[in-house]
Amino acid sequence: MSVFDEELQHLKENVLKLGSMVEKAISDSIKSLVERNSKLAVDVIDKDLQLNALDVEIDEECIRLIALRQPRAGDLRLITTAMKITTDLERIGDLAVDVSERALELNEEPQLKPYIDIPRMTEIAQGMVRDALDAFVKRDSALARDVLTRDDLVDNLNWQVFNELLFFMIQDPKTV
Repeated sequence: MSVFDEELQHLKENVLKLGSMVEKAISDSIKSLVERNSKLAVDVIDKDLQLNALDVEIDEECIRLIALRQPRAGDLRLITTAMKITTDLERIGDLAVDVSERALELNEEPQLKPYIDIPRMTEIAQGMVRDALDAFVKRDSALARDVLTRDDLVDNLNWQVFNELLFFMIQDPKTV
């Protein structure tokens, strides 16, 4: 294995590490909401700096590889895909922080109803993250396209949750 191949392998490992951290952030943020666990919400918020630092490290690694190694087409696609994936993963991590911040607020209020659709959305989203990472590592474009098709399912569940909340607000404006 050449030094460049080792560097690409290290890049993949870092992307997978970031993906694993983001999956945990997603899981813990929803768990903090569903189980009303404010300590877990704070943990997610605190760990965001680590996610951001790894994102920056990966971006710098990608830029260094492009500048110093002048990769050919396939390797260049891998590197630029890594940059795109890490940007998306970092954004997902930020959204997990947003959920955790809302959980801290909502945990202080009485729960309106059990959370059902939100955990379902989370399961689908986590599966999408896992499959996107698998598609990246295996360079499997069919699996990557499959991930995109599940986005509509998450969007539909999101609208369902929104409409339920709207119904609650109309029925009892004091809940707002």
